[in-house]
Amino acid sequence: MIKRALLVVDVQNDFLPGGALAVPGGDTIIPVVNQLLELPFDVRVGSRDYHPRHHCSFASIWGKNVGECIIVDGGEQILWPDHCVQGTKGSEFALELHYSRFHKVVYKGVDIAIDSYSAFFDNQKRRSTGLGDYLSQHAIDELYVAGLATDYCVLYSVQDARALGFKTTVIIDGCRGIDLRAGDVDRAIDVMRDLGVHIKTAEEVTLKLFPSNLLAS
Repeated sequence: MIKRALLVVDVQNDFLPGGALAVPGGDTIIPVVNQLLELPFDVRVGSRDYHPRHHCSFASIWGKNVGECIIVDGGEQILWPDHCVQGTKGSEFALELHYSRFHKVVYKGVDIAIDSYSAFFDNQKRRSTGLGDYLSQHAIDELYVAGLATDYCVLYSVQDARALGFKTTVIIDGCRGIDLRAGDVDRAIDVMRDLGVHIKTAEEVTLKLFPSNLLAS
């Protein structure tokens, strides 16, 4: 029997309107994600960006502007506002999100010296969150992904999911992107499609996998 997991990436206060690194329209995905969380996936996982203070991705520690790119420990690093700092309200899941439905929460970006977009590994593949092992332990075949942001943490998570061998679907109306450079979101979707990732709406996924739930609603 095919086993399926839902991964909800970084639906946290700092990525919502009014947050330190707000994704345009980030709050609009919450009703979609909440509907997905009510579906009988075998496993439901949430990820949280969870940075220590003075994290290497913060423009403030380098005296540079947000959006600038520098080299940190041999790797390219885009600089962001201070965000999702451990212990702050900004790092918490959105209050409206039905996060009690998660079977597991994984934390990323916890190493002060390495950024981590993916819910699986840091950007230099030095540290694992344990998500891949967790999904394998539960014999997951298919991974369905929603969250923030399409062109960064969703994209990187999907790339790692495919590299680990999971059949992957992105629920596109459950995602929003930053588009730091115009066209980034479209390019990210193209990259995912080239990896064999399916791009579907929440309704399409529900109708295909759990039609009785769609009819009940």
